Amino acid sequence: MTVETIGQDAERFLDWQGLTRALEAGHRLPKAEIQDIFLYRRDDTLLDRAAWIDGLGALVKVATIFPGNAAKGMPTIFGAVTLFDDLTGDLSAIVDFHLVTKWKTAGDSLLSASRLARKDATEFLLVGAGAVARSMVQAYSSVFPQARFTVWSRTRESAQAMGLPVADDLEAAVRKADVICSATMATSPLIKGDWLQPGQHLDLIGAYKPGMREVDDRALQRARLFVDSRATTIHHIGELMDPIASGAITEADVIADFYDDPALYARRSDDEITIAKNGGGAHLDLMTAMYIARAWASRDG
Repeated sequence: MTVETIGQDAERFLDWQGLTRALEAGHRLPKAEIQDIFLYRRDDTLLDRAAWIDGLGALVKVATIFPGNAAKGMPTIFGAVTLFDDLTGDLSAIVDFHLVTKWKTAGDSLLSASRLARKDATEFLLVGAGAVARSMVQAYSSVFPQARFTVWSRTRESAQAMGLPVADDLEAAVRKADVICSATMATSPLIKGDWLQPGQHLDLIGAYKPGMREVDDRALQRARLFVDSRATTIHHIGELMDPIASGAITEADVIADFYDDPALYARRSDDEITIAKNGGGAHLDLMTAMYIARAWASRDG
């Protein structure tokens, strides 16, 4: 079998709402088998993620995360994505790592926001000014064409580089926003629950391992909580592990994940506060990579 190599050129055949439909379809298939391996060397991480969905295929995604590379003018993340045929196990495609990661990460939170954010949301706050924040501008705009974006970052220079209005006061910016998207490398909470206002939705993206958090216990206690997958968040990411361990919240406070009935994963009123934790498990990489592969295969059709 010929192994397809799919690069950044495939992006012009993708659209955000097509991806969210693919994610929804993937969650109607049998629940994914998922396995993660994390290896650490001080601040550096080697992450090996694998997923298999019966009826869709299998994926292995390997990433290296070296935060210190930023000071060297280098990317902080490198990796590789391989897709395997569901029926034969043969290697079917090698898909650009950054393309999969971009679309998976943003598509994950876009699906949450499309269900949980108020339909009249206009004020979007980006906490963090990295590649994920830039992707979220594209993703949110596809569903909320009236969206106006403001960005806050620890360094004003990085915020200004986004080319968007910059917030200097994080608390004031949080209080004003309809949707707050946090995509940082924070190890302690940046966003305080006492700042939150009725009707807000928060997409939490940044924390991906123990020892990382973006919001405090009070925020989690005030909001209705959702996750993309219980299996990849509750016992794996500090955002939920820490408050569950302390008794600030319980596992039962997580209302739904994407495998549950979409009617559960929904906003009930214009006044409630909602939080969606993006865990970005390998099953979502698989669904996204398969969406990309199919879009690439049908590009001439």
